[in-house]
Amino acid sequence: MERHFLGSPRLEHLVKLFSRFPGIGRKSATRMALHVLAASQDEAVELADSLKEVVSRVRACERCGAISEEASCELCRDPRRQAALLCVVEQPTDIFSLEKAAVFRGRYHVLGGLLSPLDGVEASDLRLGVLRKRVEEEGVKEVVLALPGSVEGEATSLYVARLLSDSGVATSRLATGIPVGGQLEYVDEVTLERAFSGRRPLD
Repeated sequence: MERHFLGSPRLEHLVKLFSRFPGIGRKSATRMALHVLAASQDEAVELADSLKEVVSRVRACERCGAISEEASCELCRDPRRQAALLCVVEQPTDIFSLEKAAVFRGRYHVLGGLLSPLDGVEASDLRLGVLRKRVEEEGVKEVVLALPGSVEGEATSLYVARLLSDSGVATSRLATGIPVGGQLEYVDEVTLERAFSGRRPLD
């Protein structure tokens, strides 16, 4: 059994907490914890206060599911956004990528995941009912499905298309250029622009 010695149970606990972050292994977590330890007390307190504020104040937008500090996010409140155009994404991080690329001027809807029966993720676990309600109440004319090209992403896209088939809205998906299995947060701006420009109806 591998033994780790840090000289402090509290420091070891901090390393374990950092290790829970995605992509952070034991070595990286240890470096992060030691950096906190070496920081000034003011810096450490600022970090702790920021964590508390994020946990207590940051939430999901009640309308679209994006990250916000208000009940309604900045994008939903922006009157310059095209209300008739709705882009459906898997997670809030996908919105970051699309906004950085500046290829979409409509509004968003975060599903909060993808259909995956093998993993226990059913339609009732996603924000599909809210999506249907928004389409009916907000004058949406087109729903753009910007979901991953994975098996789960394809299945979810088809489910959404069927869900909205009698709503009178057009449903489209991003054009080729997004690699199969690729996540939007790792796709460059040029590829995203081409994908949006060449989006096609979803059969």
